[in-house]
Amino acid sequence: MAEKSGHKQQKVSAKQKAARIEAAKQREIQAQKEAERKARFKRIFTIVVCVILVLALSIPTMALTLFSL
Repeated sequence: MAEKSGHKQQKVSAKQKAARIEAAKQREIQAQKEAERKARFKRIFTIVVCVILVLALSIPTMALTLFSL
């Protein structure tokens, strides 16, 4: 009755603990790289959209200016 649903706490050796810490560090580095990749993609996407909008607004304006002469 002292056990909780059949789970016993296992003792972790120093080697296992070091392996777990290293794995956690690798996951953290991977998550940071993924976040940087997403931020870079978002920045590039924003710049591309802005360039498209500038061209879409300036080309017809220039055409009207040239043809009205």
